[in-house]
Amino acid sequence: MATAAKKPPTPFYFGGAASCVAAVVVHPFDLTKVRLQNMKGAGQHGMITTMASIAKKEGFLRLYAGLSASLLRQATYSTVRFGAYDKLKQYVTSRTEHPTVWHLLACSSTAGALGGACGNPGDVINVRMQNDGQLPPRQRRNYKHALDGVIRMSREEGVKSLFRGIGPNVNRAILMTSSQCVSYDIFKDLLLGYTPLKDGLIVHFSSSVLAGLVATTVCSPVDVIKTRIMTAGAADHQMSSMSVMTQMYKNEGIASFFKGWTPAFIRLGPQTIITFVVLEQFKKWHTTWHEERQHLSVAAAGAPNKL
Repeated sequence: MATAAKKPPTPFYFGGAASCVAAVVVHPFDLTKVRLQNMKGAGQHGMITTMASIAKKEGFLRLYAGLSASLLRQATYSTVRFGAYDKLKQYVTSRTEHPTVWHLLACSSTAGALGGACGNPGDVINVRMQNDGQLPPRQRRNYKHALDGVIRMSREEGVKSLFRGIGPNVNRAILMTSSQCVSYDIFKDLLLGYTPLKDGLIVHFSSSVLAGLVATTVCSPVDVIKTRIMTAGAADHQMSSMSVMTQMYKNEGIASFFKGWTPAFIRLGPQTIITFVVLEQFKKWHTTWHEERQHLSVAAAGAPNKL
């Protein structure tokens, strides 16, 4: 595969750093997606209408509610899943010259599970802070920031509450990492192997758009169920994924599993593009720095011989 070319090992945190950059840009779409997913009933609400309503009723800055939690989530969830995927892929590549799709899926599933578990506390706080403005004033949590949310949840609902919804969250993380990272690698290899395009911005952009489309569709049902569970109050802590799924299908129909698909794609598309483009740039800079360092080392080693 084209992505299997030998390069200097990528620092573990690059994926998390790139994801944090993307999170700042797409946060309003993420918030709108959460609001749409939590709207009960069969009514249809558009993305633009919902965003305009939030800005009008709660203020424009409310579209960035929970940004600190979003960054906390990316710093944990994305750092682990991207870092673990890259390390596992390097390990597989060192054992076989041409990793198969099954090899990549095994790597992404493992990395996704680890990332989903590590990022669950940040994800719970993120969803709650984004959904707060939708609740009646008496029911709002009014977390000041992500760390305040973590401390208050631990004190008021117990540490276990930080891992509410970990089942569907880990499942979603596995699906997201597999559909996003593996499809990106596949689309990138196809574009490099079967088109005249060379490794660069156009290939990275095209591959990430297609990967975002695949990831959004695959993850939508699990994402909606996860959101419903995480925003539930302390009285509903016994909610299971199966019970939520059954209630949604019975009361709202199959379409409810794809609520918020449009803002999810509009969010995930740019996020995927920015994440992979920035990540590829980080890798390029790291490779350049690594090569320059090697050249300096060679030059320094050869200098005494010239004296």
